[in-house]
Amino acid sequence: MGARSSRGAAVEVVPGAKRRRNLELFLLLFAVVVCGFAKASADLGLTGKLSGGFLTDVLGLAALAIAAHLVVRKWAPYADPLILPLAVVLTGLGLVLIDRLDTSYIKVYNSTAAAPNQVMWTVIAVVVFAAVIIMVKHHRLLSRYTYLLMAISLIALVAPAFFSGDQYGARRWIHLGPLSFQPGEFTKLAIIVFFASYLMANRDALALVGRRFMGIALPRGRNMGPILVVWAVSLVVLVFESDLGTSLIFFGAFIIMLYVATERTGWVVLGALMAVGGAVAAGTLVTHVKYRVNNWLDPMAAYSPTPPTGSSPQLAESLFSLGHGGLLGTGLGRGDSWLIAFAGRSDWILATVGEELGTAGIMVVLVLYLMLGQRGMRTAVRLTDPFGKLLAAGLAAALVLQVFVVAGGVLGLIPQTGKALPFLAQGGSSTVANWLMIALLIKLSDAAGRAEMEPKPDPNATLTISAEEIARAQAEMEQLGN
Repeated sequence: MGARSSRGAAVEVVPGAKRRRNLELFLLLFAVVVCGFAKASADLGLTGKLSGGFLTDVLGLAALAIAAHLVVRKWAPYADPLILPLAVVLTGLGLVLIDRLDTSYIKVYNSTAAAPNQVMWTVIAVVVFAAVIIMVKHHRLLSRYTYLLMAISLIALVAPAFFSGDQYGARRWIHLGPLSFQPGEFTKLAIIVFFASYLMANRDALALVGRRFMGIALPRGRNMGPILVVWAVSLVVLVFESDLGTSLIFFGAFIIMLYVATERTGWVVLGALMAVGGAVAAGTLVTHVKYRVNNWLDPMAAYSPTPPTGSSPQLAESLFSLGHGGLLGTGLGRGDSWLIAFAGRSDWILATVGEELGTAGIMVVLVLYLMLGQRGMRTAVRLTDPFGKLLAAGLAAALVLQVFVVAGGVLGLIPQTGKALPFLAQGGSSTVANWLMIALLIKLSDAAGRAEMEPKPDPNATLTISAEEIARAQAEMEQLGN
């Protein structure tokens, strides 16, 4: 393909990029249709008819999706076409499930609906998404503020330990009057930016091999300082905030990024041993974590005549929901997962998926998350600059780790951590932070696509200079001579 540009002329987007945006638009419309069918199924299952706001809800989701698409089309035309549709379909399904549970909660518990508040936060999240896409011209600009971001992040990460008002046994919220938010959802992203910058600058030293043990090349002892610092911060968060989920994601993302930077399995082995050691110590010494481990080991203990201290029926109720749903589920609106008193307000919303959409529904949701993580890792592979490569890998790793710790806790594979399931669970901080992550992934994939698809100058081409340019150059030379 030939291309000619002149000073001040706009560079046209190549046809391949336009095809990507058209594919993205088609997938977005398909995602809206899927969410519309889910909403209709939930309404019919609950009341036997479509709700009065059905059309408004579907058109509202479509408007948000198209607005986000138009921003990407103009300011990130080379971006991966799957990232935005995956985020939209997960967000839409989350809104459907929260609204469906609201109907049961209002009827049974006379509680306040959470769906309108979640819709508001979703709109705010899309606005933040658009602002990042427009204002961040290139992802390398983030590397200029890494130490500032790290300082702010560490302060915000430990700040909940000094605020009263535990929720569900963990201190991860900051309460300011009527407002509350989880700083950990945002600090996760800022810390990943810092990790990417730090590892880019120090990867050569960290890649050096020390001793070998059982065929594994272990890192040098003098280079273990960073991993010890991160491990210590993770333990501080775990001990003082009883937040096992944030600690696991924080430390796990660092280990994965460290492996991507150095390609040394010794760091992974060392990190896994430190993570296991910290988890065992927390399960033994931290009371809240110990209770969750006990509930995981014996989910039915809460139903005994004398339930042990700290016992909770939530995991047992989740397992009942999953068993009731079976392979294909009871159908949206026809399950009883509302018996988990706050399923719609927490990570237990995955139990609603398991009961009303069955094992097949859970597998579909998990595959959607895996696809989103895969697109992030694919972006990391395609990028050529080390900072972008590490940043994309870190964001994808953090997403997959969060889904693992949440889904693992709901399914009974690991102790429950209390983290929000990205896009699906109710929560303003989580919604905004996850859409911010999507914006960063889109900017990263746009940089990768731009490097691949934009026409390169032909090294064998003959340089052509117009008569006007020659005359202008001669006039400039004469002025310099005078």
